[in-house]
Amino acid sequence: LALTVAINLVKMVFVKVTKSKAYYKRFQVKFRRRREGRTDYRQRKRLCCQAKNKYQSPKYRLVVRFSNRQVICQIAYSLIDGDRILTSASSNELPRYGLNVGLKNYAASYCT
Repeated sequence: LALTVAINLVKMVFVKVTKSKAYYKRFQVKFRRRREGRTDYRQRKRLCCQAKNKYQSPKYRLVVRFSNRQVICQIAYSLIDGDRILTSASSNELPRYGLNVGLKNYAASYCT
């Protein structure tokens, strides 16, 4: 009896589970910006979704982008085919108003 149990244990080998051709035929890749980790679509939907009783009026949002040398502030709203930028301001415009240095710090971002 012990000999047959030992033989059965020897016969059982580890088989790696491989995905079949049918699995890869039905596999759907995620959105490109989701794969890159750039967009959280659940959060974006909650941010951009306007209430239905407001009848096609856009929901504006303030977008602040920090580059290596400047701060860019934009007012944007979203449509089905992409976001639209209503207006933008850059910290490169601040020397006209007397702020000549430090165009990327917090003070410059508030001024922009």
